[in-house]
Amino acid sequence: MPVSVFDLFSVGIGPSSSHTVGPMRAGASFAARVAGAPVAAVDVHLYGSLASTGHGHGTLGAVLAGLTGSDPETVDPDEMAASLAETERTGQLRLAGGTVVPLRQADIVLHPLTMLPRHPNAMRLVARDAAGTVLDEETYYSIGGGFVTSDGDAAPADTAAVAEAAIPVDDAVPYPFSSGAELLAACAASGLPVSGVALANETVTRTADEVRAGLLHVHDVMRESVERSIRRTGTLPGGLEVRRRAANWYEQLLRDDPHHDPLFAMEWVNLTAMAVNEENASGGRVVTAPTNGAAGIIPAVLSYALTYASEVAPDERDDAVVRFLLTAGAVGSIYKERASISGAEVGCQGEVGSAASMAAAGLAEVLGGTPEQVENAAEIAMEHNLGLTCDPIGGLVQIPCIERNAIAANKAINAARMALRGDGVHHVSLDQVVETMRQTGADMSTKYKETAMGGLAVNVPLC
Repeated sequence: MPVSVFDLFSVGIGPSSSHTVGPMRAGASFAARVAGAPVAAVDVHLYGSLASTGHGHGTLGAVLAGLTGSDPETVDPDEMAASLAETERTGQLRLAGGTVVPLRQADIVLHPLTMLPRHPNAMRLVARDAAGTVLDEETYYSIGGGFVTSDGDAAPADTAAVAEAAIPVDDAVPYPFSSGAELLAACAASGLPVSGVALANETVTRTADEVRAGLLHVHDVMRESVERSIRRTGTLPGGLEVRRRAANWYEQLLRDDPHHDPLFAMEWVNLTAMAVNEENASGGRVVTAPTNGAAGIIPAVLSYALTYASEVAPDERDDAVVRFLLTAGAVGSIYKERASISGAEVGCQGEVGSAASMAAAGLAEVLGGTPEQVENAAEIAMEHNLGLTCDPIGGLVQIPCIERNAIAANKAINAARMALRGDGVHHVSLDQVVETMRQTGADMSTKYKETAMGGLAVNVPLC
């Protein structure tokens, strides 16, 4: 069944949807479970990728913020940082509901070499009373894009707002699909474009006006992340001393290309993608698209469409945004259902590759592509991101992640334009490339799956 576009495009804070947004939701879910119980201590166990790169990704802070009741969509990043600093200073954590428990180093256990069977991004939370007796415990899995499942409940353990956004897993949607072939069949049977099929499914849980308003809000958050980023200077947090480039690049482009000449289109795409990911790397608010690590690609390609596409009239910009995001979401749901969007599970091909594929599909539709051309664009973009590893230096979502988003955004644009030059007939289908991505991820060594144990992470010295 298709995943809701509002699950794929959710608002959260950086630097990682799987390591920050998901763990925060898990912490909030557990705090709600134990509210009212005589909790005197909470144990936090992080496994696999959450343990090995959690420090650079802010995982522990996200879990603790969730335990206090914070929500990734509404939490203020600066207030969260101040609250965590106070917790570290006092050694006490105020759970949601008001209970104060001590927070000791022994209460936090990292298991970087232990991979739990269901997913490499796992965490176990345990609540104990004053005698040390276990009152409640749960194991959660952050499966990418901010989605969370648990041993006790296979459904996403998201916040109420996210849960309400999900399409019911039954036959209520008019056009159920979980593959590219099924999506194309739905388009053929209904006479609708991909965005029309997606909209019809979304209106099972919302009115069309609510879907439109929600997607325009998503776009606003994307634009705001760019606007914040181009005002920031200095270096990114984390110790690598990576220079922020977006502000300087923006000033240069304003000087060199004040009227957005198409000759500079690639440079504006690079700027937008990098600005979003610099904001993400600093823990700012971004849209998971479909993950935080790939959050810059769809905003960059959408900005390209709105700025340079002659097919988008000035008074049709909002319509284009809605159609773009619905189409991208339809393709993203296929990756979520049939493979993975988690770097810890299939490498960066599941994050940047999926985002490029979604963006290419969205652009192809806005440029007037048929459903077959849209499917072809999505396939081309992923085909040329197959095998992409996740090997962040220092476990930080900075190198190579920031530049990788810019490169992938331009790949997505090229994929869409290549598809539009054809008639939609091609040798490799979207379903075949999705399955290839899944198999490649399964074969990929664990050291290339967001563990910082291979690739650039070990070949680039930190000193």
